Amino acid sequence: MISIVDYGLGNVQAFANVYKRLGIEACVVSSAEELENAKGIILPGVGAFDHAVKMLAESGFRPMLEELVVKREVPVLGICVGMQLLANGSDEGDLQGLGWVPGQVRNLKTNPDFGNDPLPHMGWNDVHATKASPLMRNLESDARFYFLHSYYFESATSDTALATVNYGFNFTAMVNLKNVYGVQCHPEKSHRWGAQLLKNFAEIGGC
Repeated sequence: MISIVDYGLGNVQAFANVYKRLGIEACVVSSAEELENAKGIILPGVGAFDHAVKMLAESGFRPMLEELVVKREVPVLGICVGMQLLANGSDEGDLQGLGWVPGQVRNLKTNPDFGNDPLPHMGWNDVHATKASPLMRNLESDARFYFLHSYYFESATSDTALATVNYGFNFTAMVNLKNVYGVQCHPEKSHRWGAQLLKNFAEIGGC
């Protein structure tokens, strides 16, 4: 069972719809207790970093997520701001992230190589795999995903990067450390490439 965490941010039903089309069992969960038997966890997110941190804390999900992800090593996939929550923190706010993948979230425009491209980074872009991963199966070449963001994940170590994207400069688009995965793009809006990625994640969890 893939459990899609509904803590008030993100279009959780869109993920459920993709999994329904794929014939993979998934459900939207609105309480920590419903997560207990999850084989894979989708952590979505949109908006500002600190707001997402507060919403996750107020939802009551965080202790159960720590138990499942950190102690039991259940696979988790953070998406968009959900990926940014995996970091230690963000330049967008003052609160601490989950810290499951060491790194800091930065504003695209603060990078000296960014240039004059408009923000947010919005629309389709090519994603390039940087190392082999089950999450990127059948997406190693010609994969395109939909993006909508102004901040990006700067990994503390290069070995956590799965894929990069270029928008003014190359930056990490997908991360992985053990059972923790994150993608800056929106797979639920990314047609066949997004469906393949979500299918791959389900298979990582044995679903």
